[in-house]
Amino acid sequence: MIDRSSTIVSSYAAHAVAVVLVGVTAVLLCFGALVTTYDAAMAVPDWPGTYGHNMFLFPISEWLGGPWDLFLEHGHRLLGATVGFLSLMLAAACFRWEQRGLVRGLATAAVVLVILQGILGGMRVLLDDRTIAKVHACTGPLFFGVAIAVASLTTRRRATVVRSRWLANLSFGLVAAAYAQLVAGAQLRHIDAAIVDPFTFRWLVLAHLVGAGVVALLSVAAAGSAWATTLMPQAASSSLAAGEKAAVSKSPVIWSTGIFVLVACQIILGAAAWLANWGVPDGWIGRIFSSWVTSPVEARSLWNAAVVTGHVVLGMMIFGMAVVLAITCGQTGSSTTPLAKGGIA
Repeated sequence: MIDRSSTIVSSYAAHAVAVVLVGVTAVLLCFGALVTTYDAAMAVPDWPGTYGHNMFLFPISEWLGGPWDLFLEHGHRLLGATVGFLSLMLAAACFRWEQRGLVRGLATAAVVLVILQGILGGMRVLLDDRTIAKVHACTGPLFFGVAIAVASLTTRRRATVVRSRWLANLSFGLVAAAYAQLVAGAQLRHIDAAIVDPFTFRWLVLAHLVGAGVVALLSVAAAGSAWATTLMPQAASSSLAAGEKAAVSKSPVIWSTGIFVLVACQIILGAAAWLANWGVPDGWIGRIFSSWVTSPVEARSLWNAAVVTGHVVLGMMIFGMAVVLAITCGQTGSSTTPLAKGGIA
């Protein structure tokens, strides 16, 4: 038998830690994107310390009053450590109070991923290796998705009853496609122009463009399916128990429509990021834009950093929202449903 009051407290506790973790991780990913934009990964040449100091004891005056690159890199490390502690707290809360193996497994995965991410970050500095930087850039969003999944699964709001398997499949496909886009983008972000031949660069760009098209199509299909499911609620009641009303909320519509809007903005930002980094491409596209854009924007300028970093951050937002949509459409009960089945007193 499980005491109802302790169940309510524990659910709020795990969810609260998960929400804080998601928020801090979002800031961490923004710092990480800026570190790459400003090529500041080697601003601090040692690890795990900072210029011989314990990372947590590095003088605040030198951090805040030092060079911009140092502020970004050291801040990135401090945020990473904070995320690590929060991940341990989340795992402890989930193993103490959560009954579902899925949530416990995701909390464990978060701890493993944050440890791996810290090691990769350290190796990237010690070895000054761009390949490790690419892997580091891919595991960060993956951890973000896991943290969002835990936060979504531990919410006490009743889950949406969605009986559209097509919408559920679309949402999971959108998660995979959005993450693949982040991986492809990471390859372009950390590319070394001095050693990468034009042929490889073109194929990387082509893969990223194809991926953008796939994400766009899936976002349109998911939004359309969500709207259709909401407008026809009678389709959701086919598998409910006798006398139980269909609980079709507007959450899938809100999340899928939001993703669609962000994807549209992301395509515009992607084009702007290309112009900021490489200028107008050759061919007929170049002839159209050559009258007002003739060369790349100065590297590390405010405009360049805002566009390029914004493109990365928006991609992570799309991925995170896709995770929420997938969980909303994939689950069929609230966070308290498994406990209820176990016999809450």
